[in-house]
Amino acid sequence: QEQLVLSGGGLVQPGGSLRLSCAASGFTLAEHAIGWFRQAPGKEREGVSCIATTDNSTHYADAVKGRFTISRDVAKNTVYLQMNSLKPEDTAVYYCAVRAALWGSDAAKDYDYWGQGTQVTVSS
Repeated sequence: QEQLVLSGGGLVQPGGSLRLSCAASGFTLAEHAIGWFRQAPGKEREGVSCIATTDNSTHYADAVKGRFTISRDVAKNTVYLQMNSLKPEDTAVYYCAVRAALWGSDAAKDYDYWGQGTQVTVSS
């Protein structure tokens, strides 16, 4: 059974850092494009970052470019989102998602499996 388990969310002060982990079971993350999304209260789910399977090329939303880094650990079958210089506007529930394709996408509808979500709150 395919499953994605997220961890690493929490409360952090502005300027702080968090690392989210997305561990997969039932399928191999190295064979799928992976996306990170977030959804703030009252807002639509938005793409944050994605990574392709072919060359591990990455893409970031303008709002997080230069602050967030997506990476993949093949041995652990886990994908990470390192978040630095966090801002209050980064507060949201974060999700990882798997796409049965080589290339990532910033559209939620393009993904096939989703993790349960983890809350990230940036506040002083």
